[in-house]
Amino acid sequence: MAKSDPSTLRPLVMGSHYMASTGHPLATAAAVRVLEAGGNAIDAGVAAGLALNVVQPEFTNLGGVAPTILYSAELGEVRTISGLGRWPKAMTPGIVASWGGLMPEGVKRSVVPAAADSWLTALERYGTRTLAEVSAPAISLAANGFPVYEMLNITLSAAAAKMVTFPSTAAVFLPEGRAPRVGERLVQTDLAHTLDLLVEAEEANRRLGRAGAIRAARDRFYKGDIADRMIEHVQAGGGYLSKSDLAEFQVGHEAPVSTNYRGYDVFACGPWCQGPVVPETLAILSGYDLAALGHNSAETLHLIIEALKAAFADREHYYGDPDFTDVPVERLLSEAHAAAWRERISADCAFPGMPEPGAVDGAPIGDFERSAARDTSYLCVVDRWGNAYSATPSDGVGTTPLVPGLGFVVSDRGAQSWLDPAHPCAVAPWHRPRLTPSPGLVMKDGKVYAPFGTPGGDVQPQAMVQFIVNLIDFGMDAQAAVEAARVATYSFPDSFYPHSYAPGQAKVEGRIASEVIEALRAKGHQIEVWGDFVRAAGSLNAIVVDETANSLHGAADPRRTGYAMGW
Repeated sequence: MAKSDPSTLRPLVMGSHYMASTGHPLATAAAVRVLEAGGNAIDAGVAAGLALNVVQPEFTNLGGVAPTILYSAELGEVRTISGLGRWPKAMTPGIVASWGGLMPEGVKRSVVPAAADSWLTALERYGTRTLAEVSAPAISLAANGFPVYEMLNITLSAAAAKMVTFPSTAAVFLPEGRAPRVGERLVQTDLAHTLDLLVEAEEANRRLGRAGAIRAARDRFYKGDIADRMIEHVQAGGGYLSKSDLAEFQVGHEAPVSTNYRGYDVFACGPWCQGPVVPETLAILSGYDLAALGHNSAETLHLIIEALKAAFADREHYYGDPDFTDVPVERLLSEAHAAAWRERISADCAFPGMPEPGAVDGAPIGDFERSAARDTSYLCVVDRWGNAYSATPSDGVGTTPLVPGLGFVVSDRGAQSWLDPAHPCAVAPWHRPRLTPSPGLVMKDGKVYAPFGTPGGDVQPQAMVQFIVNLIDFGMDAQAAVEAARVATYSFPDSFYPHSYAPGQAKVEGRIASEVIEALRAKGHQIEVWGDFVRAAGSLNAIVVDETANSLHGAADPRRTGYAMGW
């Protein structure tokens, strides 16, 4: 294990019993409260996720998405929970054609809300506590309010012009016609009431046992009075979701995908999200001696950027909902495929744009339009029993209205689908959009080594790859690996409609040496220099397990509001 780096902006947080690291201090505190009460990492992770839905409403939502990857020490297995909704079954080609080539806004692009199912499925299958226990911090934060912090003020202010057109949203987040100022209390009474309704359903069904009672709460959300209000809201706005869509929905509960990177098993969610980009990029990079090339040298950064371009090219041409699309994941993550990419990658010359995909069966897709992106959050927890929980919740309040009386939105994640019917991620009945949120987990010799993840749209896998390289190739401690300067490529279609594409463009944080920047430009990269610690570069949270010292190391990115706590 690397020695702690005293030069980091934040200290490496160390503990012996548990560790939590999330996108906001209050969510981390929620996880700690549950851990202190005897809950496991999954209990605490769900508590943190629900709390993030309250304290980061501009980034996450109970009616949004929450892809999850976890390790159960009892079962000895890594599993994923998709936490991603589906397009309505009524989403016919005729409806899509009626949009006139433009993706609609708001509830017309709503998919089934999945975050609630993700939290409840994880708690039912892998937790030990009740919903009442794990939701108590979130209910308190929503009912009693919390002080608005600077980033929340900034993001709500930026979205105010849009939110003011949603009366239900403006009533909560623009109560005086403006975003709450820093330090003012934000109360979300309707959201607290919704969570209380779920707890009420659990309490009324105690006779069914812990798991059965949690399932009853889930049924109230997807089949009961909460579902009725969601459907009334969506259909009043011209959306297409039906009561049967909610009743038939179930989050995916699946095996992960993975690669072995220099002796470490790196796990990700499947190709319904961009998760496989991380293991594929690392598989390509495994053929290079990055440590010998030097940390953040022009040679190392060039190879990282080109390997990412390769993985993104495969993402664009092959990824889609595996329930409907034959995605050759095993081939994409194979050593033979990685070796083929290394043959194509030049040490001296950058791909001028997104390269053609790797040679596996599949049809290339067409040109792409210009676009813009949104944001999300992240959380991870490791407990004293060796369980780990890693989740990337998303879908904020700025782009679609709150359901009146419920205090949450119905996910408009349909914005990450394509209107081109030939695209593997095209809008289609019951298909899932290709999700950007994509948590990660590293195992070593069958034990948890590091849950990790970040917000940041298409930057997510890029920041995650660089974290792993910093940690494994360059021996950094977790906090130093999180804080190190980053690069990002934009040489592929953006995941959000209308899917902008900037061939050859790469951005680097200002802490990258000027001579390195010039050397990258000489290799053909169109470099734009960011500031030193920029939000656009992602905001990693991670926990590293030191088996030798029997300690847990928590890290949180100073680029945003993340915080780690342990004991």
